[in-house]
Amino acid sequence: MILDALTLQLGYNATLVTLGATVLGMAAGVGGTFLFLRKRALVSDAVSHATLPGVGLAFIAMVALGGDGRNLVGLLVGAALSAAIGLLILSWLTRRTRLSEDAAIGAVLSVFFGFGVVLLTVIQTMSAGRQAGLEGFLLGSTAGMLRADAHTIAVSAVLTLALVVLLRRPLTLAAFDPEYAQATGHNVARTDLAMMGLVLAVTVVGLKIVGLIMIVALLIVPPVTARFWTDRTDRVVLIAGVLGGLSAYAGAAISAALPGLPTGPIIVLSGFVLFVLSLFFAPRRGVLSALLRHRAYQKEVHLRQGLLALAQNQPIFERLTLRLLQRAGWAHPDGVATDEGRGRAAKALLDETRWQLVRRDPSFEAAAALYDGLTAIETVLTPDQIAEIDRRIPTPHGVPA
Repeated sequence: MILDALTLQLGYNATLVTLGATVLGMAAGVGGTFLFLRKRALVSDAVSHATLPGVGLAFIAMVALGGDGRNLVGLLVGAALSAAIGLLILSWLTRRTRLSEDAAIGAVLSVFFGFGVVLLTVIQTMSAGRQAGLEGFLLGSTAGMLRADAHTIAVSAVLTLALVVLLRRPLTLAAFDPEYAQATGHNVARTDLAMMGLVLAVTVVGLKIVGLIMIVALLIVPPVTARFWTDRTDRVVLIAGVLGGLSAYAGAAISAALPGLPTGPIIVLSGFVLFVLSLFFAPRRGVLSALLRHRAYQKEVHLRQGLLALAQNQPIFERLTLRLLQRAGWAHPDGVATDEGRGRAAKALLDETRWQLVRRDPSFEAAAALYDGLTAIETVLTPDQIAEIDRRIPTPHGVPA
């Protein structure tokens, strides 16, 4: 069943919802990157929770007008208006009062969410509200979704992703270096407003699939995961979009195969799996990579210290150092240097003497800052500079040049 869902063989509706969720995940990953870079990740949490009163009020209004309160377009319009009001209040509190942004977010989030829960409780007492299924907006649900709903979500997700791609350059500039953006004539405040608008769009479109509680994870987890793989902003945006799409695809497909499970948590758990894999196995920033680099560094330190000991005819007491020297073919089991080891040891002692002279000479201040005991001096100084240093080595007390 799950395999059928992952290969899009559960029917037209399930396929459309899965593909729509995938595009939504891509838009959330790309859009969330700018929030992440701008250090405003929690703003998305306030926006998402501010949608709940709009959903409740839209349902009540549509029922009062004699319509179907479960019309998805109407509910999404209500959610968008409510979220926009919450965003404006958040902006006003941040700019016009002494409240910090995190305090303002906490106030908006709690008040709007509390109001929304009260409205949902009232709706449950209505005859039309008992089977409304509005609780699906909390955690997300694809079960029983109509074809028209699937079309609405898929088209809205595609449009949202197109807007994110269209505005990626000014958003990247404002998120990465707002001072430079301001100096080059860009309106950073307007760009921030556009970023918040995109977050609002992603949040509203994703309500039915991911849920308002979990949508913040879809906005933030993909860019955080992508950060493990690259240092370049444009690549973070691209990778975050791919990871967001994969998370949403897997979560929506599994939820379609197992209707009893809420969609939002499955999507978030899928993203968490990708996060854990990146945390451990990313080639530059992963835990495994860091561990391997640390072990390689330790090995170099032991070899360096062992060679210096051999050059000065000192005994090697550290077993690991002696074992590494043996594996390299530079020392015998009794700690005596091999022919190759003596050459290596002499070179290590010569380089150490050179570095000591470089560190004492103010004219080599920039080169001296690179000394760590392991960096080859040939990679820092030119042959002429090394020859100059060698001429300063006292012949009776050092190694002749």
